[in-house]
Amino acid sequence: MGKRRGGRELVRGLSKRQRKHLRQFGEQHPVCDRVSGRPEATQICELSDNSDKSSAESDSETEVEQVSVYHKLLATLKASPESESEEEEDESESEEAEESEAELDSEGSQEPKEAVGDEEEQDNVPEQEEVAAKDPPEQALGQEQANGAETSCDPNHGAAEEFTDVKHEAEFSLETNFMEEESGDGDADKTESNSSQALSEDPFKQHMDKELEEKEVEKISMLSKTSSQSKWPRLGQLTFSSSLEKQTTLKPVKEFNVKQLYLHKTLESTWPKVNKHFLTSGNKPGDSSFTPLQRELFCIMNTYRDLFYPERDALTNGEEIRHVYCLHALNHILKANAQVLSNNAKKRDQKPGTDSDDYRDQGLTRPKVLIIVPFRECALRIVHIFISLLEVNEKRKIDVSNKKRFKGEFGSDPDEKPPNLKRPEDYEAVFAGNIDDHFRIGVAILQKSMRLYAPFYSSDIIIASPLGMRTVIGAEGEKKRDFDFLSSIEMLIIDQADIYLMQNWEHVLHLMKHINLLPLDSHGVDFSRVRMPNLNNWSKYYRQTLLFSALQDPQINAIFNKHCFNYMGQVAVRNVPLSGSISHVVVQLPHVFRRIEAENLTSVIDTRFQFFVDKVLPEYRDAIMSHTLIYVPSYFDYVRLRNYFKKEELNFTHICEYTKKASICRARRAFLKGEKQFLVLTERFHFYKRYTIKGIRNLIFYELPTYPHFYSEICNMMKATDSGVDATWTCTVLYTKYDAQKLAAVVGIDRTAQMLQSKKNVHLFVTGENE
Repeated sequence: MGKRRGGRELVRGLSKRQRKHLRQFGEQHPVCDRVSGRPEATQICELSDNSDKSSAESDSETEVEQVSVYHKLLATLKASPESESEEEEDESESEEAEESEAELDSEGSQEPKEAVGDEEEQDNVPEQEEVAAKDPPEQALGQEQANGAETSCDPNHGAAEEFTDVKHEAEFSLETNFMEEESGDGDADKTESNSSQALSEDPFKQHMDKELEEKEVEKISMLSKTSSQSKWPRLGQLTFSSSLEKQTTLKPVKEFNVKQLYLHKTLESTWPKVNKHFLTSGNKPGDSSFTPLQRELFCIMNTYRDLFYPERDALTNGEEIRHVYCLHALNHILKANAQVLSNNAKKRDQKPGTDSDDYRDQGLTRPKVLIIVPFRECALRIVHIFISLLEVNEKRKIDVSNKKRFKGEFGSDPDEKPPNLKRPEDYEAVFAGNIDDHFRIGVAILQKSMRLYAPFYSSDIIIASPLGMRTVIGAEGEKKRDFDFLSSIEMLIIDQADIYLMQNWEHVLHLMKHINLLPLDSHGVDFSRVRMPNLNNWSKYYRQTLLFSALQDPQINAIFNKHCFNYMGQVAVRNVPLSGSISHVVVQLPHVFRRIEAENLTSVIDTRFQFFVDKVLPEYRDAIMSHTLIYVPSYFDYVRLRNYFKKEELNFTHICEYTKKASICRARRAFLKGEKQFLVLTERFHFYKRYTIKGIRNLIFYELPTYPHFYSEICNMMKATDSGVDATWTCTVLYTKYDAQKLAAVVGIDRTAQMLQSKKNVHLFVTGENE
């Protein structure tokens, strides 16, 4: 009872200012100290290596520490949120004090009564340890910040916490680890690493150990390439291009075994298990671990050539492609890290004072692989594939740090999906799971452990969205910006590049301008271990770029042609569509394709607008041509048309991706009832919502849609009209000669050639039955 009364008197006897000082500094003000006549009892506490040490703690593990009631009260007060104001905290201090007294009462009744003279001091020790084991929210937050955790949703988050490793730097640093210390079978892995380095046939060794000459670098930088064509069984028509004369056309491998691919030993055993659900009974016995598509893709990837595959479909082959590029990226990381760990062991056994130039195995910064994906769900699946590929069996589980937090931030709740939401299958596949597009996460990989939320300068792989990268890189003149971690990227994977056209393509261009630049700071790198190409600022000539998209677009082609300088060359899939999406139109509808003559590419925008205003719009101003939907792919064209319609006081309504839900309902209702003659609709709205617009009788494509299947989807909306006046339905499409790719995807390659040669308008009457 004496201890309880003492605790109550201690809390109640403090003034408001004294309680505030106790909460801030963990002790009473020295003026208010009560000096006792008896000597204070002391105890030596040994802290574990993995325990969190605050700045107030001493670095010595054997420091004599005075355990008092003040520290006990401090532990209970820490549980209050920091965001509360000081006034609210002062008002609730009495309640917190009563709660702390109740905790002291309940815990004190269970403590053994051993010491009599020093009961108060002895009982405080286990209680303090119990409070520390509970890990209050404030302490957990401090631990996450010490681990370098990044708050990706906060654009104002400081770069210092995101790019530095404080606590686990020695544990996850390749420079301070050795292979035998990392795993129990380190000798076997070390032998395997040494043998792989001795094999000159290993594509990893061939690519990274190649030293370019200045003449070759100048030739590559000029982007003057020679190309050749080849046809593969599954990929189709391929275009091989290279700036160096010695490069030859790659031939497809009909059969190969996993052991012939120079995979890391761990991946040889895990890949067949991870990829088995994509395999069918038709696979050959000697090639039982790859699908035909994966086999040809990996055959190109493993040569470290750049690859552009524009036929990625979220419904059919999306997951196959994700698995195969995860295999290639992880194989690259494990080989690179094994080389560094092996050289670390060699340098440790090296005689003092011996300098050798044979250990150049690193870049200027540690991150080697950058994976760009559009949504958090994609990052979640990639990390799960990595974990599956690293776990040899159920007994050998890898240690994944921050796994629970990762699932909470990147996972999704199935109950969040609105009920009775009917959308096309491709929409469901693309927008599955968590579709937040602002994120970035660093992943550090060792042989038996994986660290999620690793700081970028301690990461091997960075998984991010374009927006997540853009907020980190920043713009010129901003105080908080950093892109040094992109200086030594050896593999860039851009998946689902077509979705970035619907988000913000400028973020992708901004990223490409800041990748593989010389860092502004050394970041503690050992220059004796840095490869010479990185020191010469030639790292971009060694970077492999893997670009996957659902369509061929000029902007995506420009990334592949103008921002990829791989000395190994490039491979692009160039299959031409034979029929086009117009064959999927199920309503009987006349299609009129009107060609616009433009002098050059820069004048297309103004020429199209004038042609629409002078030639097309007057034909639809008549009241008979009501219920006219104008489909506009570009938001800038949408704004221009909207302003013109307002200026001319036309009877119209408009919907874009920024329109609020209530305004969308009003616009759709007014268009259906005929209260509004025109409805101007953006392509991004259709991409993100996929609403069925009812009441369409006349359709105008201001420009060909980016996605070919959008053409048939918009046309098929006419069957939702209840009036049944299909004889008055019309469809007008505007195009120029610069829209050859989009036109071929809609009408097919044969009709495209005819339409580009002829300058007359083309009238088609096409349905799904006669195609």
